[in-house]
Amino acid sequence: MVMSTAVKSDRLKKRFEKWDVNGNGRIEKSDYEAEARRIIEAFGEDTSSPQARALVDAYISMYEFLAAKAGVGADGAMTEDQFLSVVEAQVFAEGDAGFNRVVRPTVAAMVGLCDTDGDGEVNPSEFRKWLEAIGVDASSAVESFRTIDTTGNGTLTVDELVAAVRAYHFGTLDVPLLGH
Repeated sequence: MVMSTAVKSDRLKKRFEKWDVNGNGRIEKSDYEAEARRIIEAFGEDTSSPQARALVDAYISMYEFLAAKAGVGADGAMTEDQFLSVVEAQVFAEGDAGFNRVVRPTVAAMVGLCDTDGDGEVNPSEFRKWLEAIGVDASSAVESFRTIDTTGNGTLTVDELVAAVRAYHFGTLDVPLLGH
């Protein structure tokens, strides 16, 4: 897959800014937790539900993994440069394995949160709600859904969604499924 380093870097910088909830130029575990809670609230989900707890846990686990690899520890803070460096090394450089280890649990938790019919997949209306909950313009939800639905079966699996997150960060898809 050909990737645009400029697009990848720009999208990661936007990701950093979005997760730097308090705007202090560093991201901490509390920033990841706040992002998860904002999404849960946008879904109208009870914060104590198993699905909500799973999303918070996934975001915290993602932060703790990256923070440990960045050398700041689970309760430390990452600068933008540390974040960009660790994501490059732990996610992008390892391809599918990196995405599966770092991103997949969060995507799976998002599926659990928005999967209102309990089939383990995301249908078009659930996908629209997902985009709205993360603050992405849902006007192109139908087109985006069709692009991500590589099997053409009318639902999105965790695998399809992880592949879409990867494609977004590599600059080959313009749908920011974890927000932008």
